[in-house]
Amino acid sequence: MNNYQPTIGLEIHAELKTRTKMFCDSANDPNEKLPNVNVCPICLGHPGTLPTINKQAIINVLRVGLALGGQLTERLEFDRKNYFYPDLPKGYQISQYKNPLVAGGTLNGVAITRVHLEEDTARSIHNDDGGGSLIDFNRAGVPLLELVTEPVISSAKQAGDFAREFQLLLRYLGASAANMEKGEMRVEANVSVRLKTENEKENEKFGVKVEVKNLNSFRAVERAIDYEVKRQIKMLEAGKPVIQETRGWDENKGKTFSQRQKESAHDYRYFPEPDLPPVQIGAVPEFNNLAGTIPELPWQKRKRLTQLGFLQKQDVEQIVNDFALAELFDQVAVALEKSELVKTAANFILNDIAGQRRKKPDWPLPTSAHLAEVIRRYQAGEIASPQAKSSLLSGVITKVAKTESLSDLVSKIIADNLKVVADFRAGKQAALQYLIGQGMKESKGTANPKILEDLFKKKC
Repeated sequence: MNNYQPTIGLEIHAELKTRTKMFCDSANDPNEKLPNVNVCPICLGHPGTLPTINKQAIINVLRVGLALGGQLTERLEFDRKNYFYPDLPKGYQISQYKNPLVAGGTLNGVAITRVHLEEDTARSIHNDDGGGSLIDFNRAGVPLLELVTEPVISSAKQAGDFAREFQLLLRYLGASAANMEKGEMRVEANVSVRLKTENEKENEKFGVKVEVKNLNSFRAVERAIDYEVKRQIKMLEAGKPVIQETRGWDENKGKTFSQRQKESAHDYRYFPEPDLPPVQIGAVPEFNNLAGTIPELPWQKRKRLTQLGFLQKQDVEQIVNDFALAELFDQVAVALEKSELVKTAANFILNDIAGQRRKKPDWPLPTSAHLAEVIRRYQAGEIASPQAKSSLLSGVITKVAKTESLSDLVSKIIADNLKVVADFRAGKQAALQYLIGQGMKESKGTANPKILEDLFKKKC
């Protein structure tokens, strides 16, 4: 195995967040349950219909390009990619070929070839009982970003890490929800294997490329690449040629399977889209001055949080990887200002709030104002940890028993528990804990244990 060098390139498709589809006014709604309702003559490919360009989709891709450090095109062009599938209503796909919106760029140390824009296909629904297939055209014409990396990835883990970081980027930019389980982001891997040699020029040559499709989770991306690398090495060691083809991924069996021989660009007969003349990017006001709209990006946030000094690496990743948690942390940090309070807030966010979200993904996060108030009162000793947690999870600030009322309560508990008081006076610390427990019980959790402790020590 160590004598072989894998070479991997990724192609990632992501459905963009826009109100309407790429070339028509039909709704772009990934949550629509009814089939074939978000359709019109344009996205159904009726003869004589003409497309119009969705500006927001262009803006989304240009912002992605800026975040990646890529070169933005000066001339917006579309091409026709011709192939015939049941899920392609026009018999061709409007895409970009020679002039993508973005050329170059890097992410996670991986060089990027291009980022371009096209329209998505319809969704095929296959009946398991052999009853044929159905087509839902709601997705047909949805704006689809495609990113292509250079073939410079050398392991399944590196590929998975790249895909995860790109998903984060899309979410931070608001360009796509990029939920892989919903098909909003799909990954394809081009995998080849070659024998290592001592000759540098020989090392630059690639093996036979195999494209692996149907990767709908990061786990599937990594498992499929691992399997395909091992499959190709096994073939080479057995003296069998690796065939250039497209293979699918069977998640249940944990293996790839042959689908068809891989097409080349000339098979698609690309030519300029005649219904969409070229547009100069600079001539459209909405396409200019987008650099100022780029928010703090995942890697920038990661660096800033690390520099705070009190967050562990895994804590930083937990915050960065959950966009909602990251927003809450930043908002409460501004509200609290003092670093010791922010550190306390981080503990509650990473443990209690994040834990509740894992149990109930739809649970609404507390507001930053509510969280800040809970932290201030907790740090001031007005409420204890259980009360703070309860306040965060319920969204209601716990009422705290005042010291004056607790004084009377402590006196009553002492009078009712003279033997326990005697044990405490004799030096038994467990007796004090019992008295504090009674105080918490009688106050229905509204007392501060520290105040109770001080009162018992004073009155006993």
